[in-house]
Amino acid sequence: MNDYFDASTEEEYFAALQARIDDGSIWHFEGSAGRAAMDAIHAGRCTLGPTGHRDYWGNYIPSRDEVKPGTAGSTEYMEEHA
Repeated sequence: MNDYFDASTEEEYFAALQARIDDGSIWHFEGSAGRAAMDAIHAGRCTLGPTGHRDYWGNYIPSRDEVKPGTAGSTEYMEEHA
């Protein structure tokens, strides 16, 4: 489904994407990977990671616990959009 990880189904794709968000590695791939992660977060398919990270450019990406409950990136937001 993409060039960053092996995923043959949508479920595998979002699980792999979530794993990269959780470990922070997604924020160091090329820009399209970070945009795909943010699209998945805003669609409620993924949450922000358990800890905050900095992207390649030094921008801070907050953790899922640093955003207001119910907003994009929070666990509650993902549960509402499941």
